Amino acid sequence: MKVLVIGAGNMGLTYAEGMAQSSLLNRRNLMIFDKSAEVITTLSKIDHFDVFDNIEDCLPQADVVFIAVKPYHCDDLFKEIKGMVNDQQIFVSLMAGVTIGKIQEGLGVKKVVRSMPNLPAQVGKGVTSYTEAKEVSRVELLMVRNLLDTTGASIHVESENFIDASTGISGSGPAYVFYFMNSMLEAALKMGFSKNDSKVLVSQTFEGAVKLFNESDLSAKTWMERVASKGGTTRAALDSMEDNNVEELIKDAAYAAFNRAVELGKEEA
Repeated sequence: MKVLVIGAGNMGLTYAEGMAQSSLLNRRNLMIFDKSAEVITTLSKIDHFDVFDNIEDCLPQADVVFIAVKPYHCDDLFKEIKGMVNDQQIFVSLMAGVTIGKIQEGLGVKKVVRSMPNLPAQVGKGVTSYTEAKEVSRVELLMVRNLLDTTGASIHVESENFIDASTGISGSGPAYVFYFMNSMLEAALKMGFSKNDSKVLVSQTFEGAVKLFNESDLSAKTWMERVASKGGTTRAALDSMEDNNVEELIKDAAYAAFNRAVELGKEEA
């Protein structure tokens, strides 16, 4: 199996490096393409994959093609490479808002997997939701899943609607976490902690809470109740959040991201 990643931006390079560090592929079977001369120079110093600046030299060789360009570049890319692709190749899209149908029509192919990764993939802790066109076989889908899992975990969803929905939860979700962390950091600084101590207090609190959640069968709500005692400090904080409708605001934010993902899909159609 030979894999090509088109686009060496943050996400494309993340997946290329994840696959390179796995046992699935060796260096000769992993290719990456980018048009930027500066990017090519940088990539050529990394001995993880074969680097190309001419798409004709790599695309025809590929069995699986990851498309990791910005969504607004997809039309130009499709026009450029349509004559070089074939029906047996599997195309895995990392592009937000670009539908399976658009990719099939733009490239004249059938085997397409659409995915939604997130930023923690850069540290091997990503989660990628994915779904496929009906022409992708179960064996091919398993192969793609194994490749996606090289950056963390993946979940299969039944339709593209869930890809848009996962954008609102996991795709955009790290920003919500950073938003909450930033607020806690600012509160810690205001209370007089140093910048370094504030970072340790907040980051370890998040890391520890996630570990507790992942290593038990308890719900997030049960964990909240375990931390908060009646009339205590945590209860005061949670009461403040409830009084300010924070829970509903967070839900509204997730739906705002979801609705925007749907809008982007319509704009790209």
